[in-house]
Parts: sequence; C-alpha cells; structure tokens
Amino acid sequence: MNSKKRPFDKTWAEVEAESSWQIFTIMGEFVKGFETLNRIGPCVSIFGSARTKQEHLYYQKAVEISQQLSQLGYGIITGGGPGIMEAANKGAKNSGGKSVGLNIILPHEQTFNQFIDTDKLLNFDYFFVRKVMFVKYAQGFVVMPGGFGTLDEFFEAITLIQTEKTHTFPVVLFGTKYWTGLVEWLKNTVMEQENNIELRDIELFKVTDSVEETVNHIDEFYRKYLHKPNF
Repeated sequence: MNSKKRPFDKTWAEVEAESSWQIFTIMGEFVKGFETLNRIGPCVSIFGSARTKQEHLYYQKAVEISQQLSQLGYGIITGGGPGIMEAANKGAKNSGGKSVGLNIILPHEQTFNQFIDTDKLLNFDYFFVRKVMFVKYAQGFVVMPGGFGTLDEFFEAITLIQTEKTHTFPVVLFGTKYWTGLVEWLKNTVMEQENNIELRDIELFKVTDSVEETVNHIDEFYRKYLHKPNF
C-alpha cells in the first residue's frame, strides 16, 4: 500500500513548511540564472518547436539565423532542448559564439542538446523563473514555428513591451505561412472587431521569411540603442 501523502492529506503546518523551502528553491534558481547570464553579454533568444526535425526547412533556417547573429557578437539563448532549440544552439556553436541553454526539468522530456556550452547550461524546475531569464537578457526574440510553449513566450514578450514592464526590443516571427493565420486573427478579430488591442500593438513584432531581414532587424535596432538587460 502506498503510504505517500496526497497534497490534501497534509496538515497546514506541513504545507507551510514545504512552501518555505520552495521559496528558497525559487530564489536559488533566480540567483544562479542572474549570475550566469550577467557574464555573457548581449544575447538573442530563439524559440520554436522541440519536434522540428533536422531535415526541416525551419531547422535549417534557425541554424543560419543563429550563425549570423553569433558572428555579430550576440550570444544565443534557447530552451536547451531538441528541434529548433538544438538548431539555434548548433548555429551558435558552429560560429564559435556563446551558446546558452535554459533547460526545463519535466517528467518525460526534455533532455538538453549537445551544442550548449557546458558552462552555460542551466536547469530549471520552474517555468516562470526560466521565462524571466529569457526576457531579461534577450536583446531580441526570434520566434520560429512552434506550439504552446513558443506561443507563450511570444505573447509574454509583447505583453511586457506593450505594458512598458520591459524596455522595447525587437521581436521577429519567422515563417509567414505559419504565422499568417494568427496575425490575421489579431488584426481582424482582436483589434478591428473587438477593439482589444491597437495598431501599434501589432507593430511590436515583425513577420518575415528572410534570414537576412531577421538578423538585420535586430542588429539595426541596437545601432541606435544600448545593449543592456531589459529590466
């Protein structure tokens, strides 16, 4: 018989004690993340599906984008896993750039990819701590096609920019065919029909199929502005 207590079998004292230890765990993840990423310098966060295979066009484009950004001196931050994340870390590694992986510990996935610098691999238990690291140290976001996690990071970024909780930074959606439906819904339904956002909110991000346009959009922004953490 399993004697392990379920959450609702615990006393309030036991719950309180566990919560206190949880606070220290969360603080530890923040401290480790800040100490590591503070030393790296300007970075670009690249997001996308963990399911994208090496032969896929988006995988290859992610490698190219990462290589070119690395050659301009940007470190590359990914979620540390396979697919697009692996492609971005691979591009950074191939160019001799800084390759950062913010891996999340999950029950059945994910394992970190082989292209992350060993001193720049961080493992997180908490998604929200990991998301802070993505945004705080990113001089730009490149959002490749992906699922819920990718959409979460995209909307987190533009929400923080829209509400001025972070400095403005360039956000690129790569893959017009993939993102057109979402952009049209934002324009036609969210903005025009329901008036929940404004045109300037749509202009917070750029949609393109061009590697060069993606890289130039980020680099040109920082010819005008200072590289620094976003908050």
